Amino acid sequence: MNEGVPVTYGSYLKLDQLLSLQQPLSEGPEHDEILFIVIHQVYELWFKEMLHELDHLQGLLRGGDTSRAQHTLKRVLTVLKVVVHQIDILETMTPLEFLSFRERLESGSGFQSRQFRELEFVLGQKRRSAVEHYPEGGTDRRILETRYRQPTVWDAFLHYLAGNGYAVPQAVLERDVTQPVTGQPEVQRILLRAYRQNPAVAQVCERFVDLDEGFMEWRYRHVKMVQRTIGTKRGTGGTAGAEYLMTTLNKPAFPDLWEIRAEL
Repeated sequence: MNEGVPVTYGSYLKLDQLLSLQQPLSEGPEHDEILFIVIHQVYELWFKEMLHELDHLQGLLRGGDTSRAQHTLKRVLTVLKVVVHQIDILETMTPLEFLSFRERLESGSGFQSRQFRELEFVLGQKRRSAVEHYPEGGTDRRILETRYRQPTVWDAFLHYLAGNGYAVPQAVLERDVTQPVTGQPEVQRILLRAYRQNPAVAQVCERFVDLDEGFMEWRYRHVKMVQRTIGTKRGTGGTAGAEYLMTTLNKPAFPDLWEIRAEL
């Protein structure tokens, strides 16, 4: 920004650049392609914000700051509701309207969203194959490699439990963070005690359940939207479409919090 030039709404938000990024590929262009582009660009902006907040959350949990951790979780959950609600907007586009420009997407697919893979990794749903999907030497691969080796929000939560006086086994605290989060009976026993003895910790647990449920809801709504739009056709970029997406359903990121429900 040039010295002496006042900051304006447009200059601060870089609106000239932002509003020039919606560039349809269809001839005409097809009316609904603008909607498709805007929705997915907005998704990526919300993904960026959620990653920003979840990284912040890890520091708060490791520092034992219950109040601010709750506040941050509430913000992420609110953003997640908006992300899910955006599917209602996409569903105003009929199958024929999508087909009018679909072929222009060529190999492009939401499966290639690096930030969504980052979100999965931050939540503990790590798969080496997701990293290897991106070409070596590229920015996406480098960023995902870093995320793959970083602790997850669940690891931060385990340290939060330890900081609140619960005897979380050292082997759990020092687990291999490149592996998916799996259920641990020792952790489940600790969670049951926390629910029964510490309302503040129990509330943080419940927000984690909300977070997990919110992502599972997003996946479900995404599957139904794809089925509604393209049915059983293969997805863009040669993916398996709804058939693949169905395999991602009902896979909680924080299984211990679900395993204990019957014992509360």
